[in-house]
Amino acid sequence: MKFWVRILINAVLFMALAGFLSTSFYVASPWIALLASFVLSVLDALVKPVLQVLSLPITVVTLGLFSIVINGAMLQLTSILIGHDFHFSSFGTALLVAVLMSLCNAVISNYVGHGHK
Repeated sequence: MKFWVRILINAVLFMALAGFLSTSFYVASPWIALLASFVLSVLDALVKPVLQVLSLPITVVTLGLFSIVINGAMLQLTSILIGHDFHFSSFGTALLVAVLMSLCNAVISNYVGHGHK
């Protein structure tokens, strides 16, 4: 159940950020946002751990900041897999969306995960 809640939250975040960053981030519909959220979660489970291990030295040197680049790369890969219905104008936009999604997910998971009212 927690998996599907996270998928739904990420889809809503995609739609909100696409509205906020409308000139540089495009999501065609809520269904595409849901599909992109699912694809991103699969990539996070399968590809991201490999990238984290391969980039461990640079992540240590940058005190963990390189993980933002990995998150941006996961979003860019999601964009490539989904196609023109889910699109970033640049890698910088993907990085910005990665940072904003991480912050929003941290705040939301604090409330959803612990059952705050």
